[in-house]
Amino acid sequence: MDRRSMPRGLVARALLAVLLFAVAVVPAWTLGDLAGDRTGWGLLDWLVTCAGNAVAVRLLAPLGSYRPRDAWLGLVPIYGWYVTCVLCWRVALLPYRDWEPRDDELWQARWLTGDLLGYWRADPVAAAGRRPVRSGTGPAGGRRPR
Repeated sequence: MDRRSMPRGLVARALLAVLLFAVAVVPAWTLGDLAGDRTGWGLLDWLVTCAGNAVAVRLLAPLGSYRPRDAWLGLVPIYGWYVTCVLCWRVALLPYRDWEPRDDELWQARWLTGDLLGYWRADPVAAAGRRPVRSGTGPAGGRRPR
């Protein structure tokens, strides 16, 4: 019997999102606190923290249907943490999506039906028994018809 995977439940998704948020934000907070305590300049704490958050947004953005240039939003002190929360929430559900893909992602997205109605998948479809398509730079695999 073919058993398909199901999306994570609410509790598992929430725990994973919290873990992702902690991994994405806590190191920058720690470095910001260390830099602020070392120099005595409180603004440096905010700058380091927001820069680390922008890096986290840059890394999570492609996975959560944000553009990589949205990392600039991570530099805004409070709003950047909100964007990081949204991205962690979205990434915690992957490979399923409960948000509509952007226009440039529609070519690879599939709307799921049946028990998974309301979800999208954007990963490549694995065709059983088919070899991947390659460019025509290598030698032919079989005989050529004449």
